[in-house]
Amino acid sequence: MKNRLFDTFFTGLKNRQKKRELKSFREDQENEEAFDTRDLGLKEVEISRIVGSVGRYQDFDSRFRLKTGIPSERLMKIRQAIRDGKPLPPVSLYQIKDEYYIVDGNHRVSVAKERGWKTIHAHILEFLPSRKTIENILYREKLDFREKTGITAPIDLTEVGQYAYLTEQIREHQESLTTINGTEVAFKDAAADWHKTIFLPFVAIIEKSHLAAAFQNRTIADLYAYISFHQWKKGRGRHYGIGLDQIIPKNMEEFRAKVADQRGHEFPEMKRLMTAFVLISVKAGEEFKIMEKLFALEEVKELYDVPGEFDLIVKIVMERDWLSSDSEVIGYFVYRHIRRIPGVHKTQTLIPTFSKSKQGVV
Repeated sequence: MKNRLFDTFFTGLKNRQKKRELKSFREDQENEEAFDTRDLGLKEVEISRIVGSVGRYQDFDSRFRLKTGIPSERLMKIRQAIRDGKPLPPVSLYQIKDEYYIVDGNHRVSVAKERGWKTIHAHILEFLPSRKTIENILYREKLDFREKTGITAPIDLTEVGQYAYLTEQIREHQESLTTINGTEVAFKDAAADWHKTIFLPFVAIIEKSHLAAAFQNRTIADLYAYISFHQWKKGRGRHYGIGLDQIIPKNMEEFRAKVADQRGHEFPEMKRLMTAFVLISVKAGEEFKIMEKLFALEEVKELYDVPGEFDLIVKIVMERDWLSSDSEVIGYFVYRHIRRIPGVHKTQTLIPTFSKSKQGVV
């Protein structure tokens, strides 16, 4: 029993010490089977992504402080050089996926972190992981997509093969631009135009919807690939909402033309409002307290206390979500913001199919 307690104690102590150490490049290289390399040249690197060292990972802790706690002469010289305004040479880093390891420049990174720098100038040699995992396959596909398209903005997919589908989209767009311009359009130029005039506007529509919340393990790019595939490749709409086809035509180039007529990816259709009336039965004596809580909600525009089976009538006005049905959006709001109010017994929601109003008439 005593030996078991000691083992547990020392194991925990060892794990805590390991967390305080830098990561070893050689260990991670072996784990990822990352031996193929490519030179990425000079670029700015986020210091928070520098996680280890090639040769001195045991000399610094995870915050790149010397473990002895005593400032070295090298550290002091670098601090003085920065105070004197002298430029520091780029550090040298190895990269495995999104993490970096210092080859040369441990002290410079230490001072940079000490001073709160966000980035540092570095020369990068990337080691490409070859171990057959889904994560590594996706990483390779992403790299291939970036190299072919020249698109450096993040497009993160979680399914193997989807980058190939996006590449196919760009080739189709390239053909369309070539036809329109009458001259051959380079693939990377077509990719830049696709990203700006098709991908980003489409993503803006998805972000305005509640769809992403329903697929928390998927990225926005996943949803773009899935919806655009079924809308443009399959030639049929999915049941996301009654207005999807009004915003996203069943042809990619038609969508691009429509976006060109809008400002800042805003669609008038998405601005349309929907109205619903909610009949509410509440606990006796709680009417006015509940009315105060209801009236504080931005979506509640009118509120009435009435006799009969129901005690309150609420008029709510909400912005339409074209990737979900009206009933889903309104039902979600009623459930989250009305039915959960203490004292509310039951509700009944009425969604008008047609309406008329006279301005100025109450």
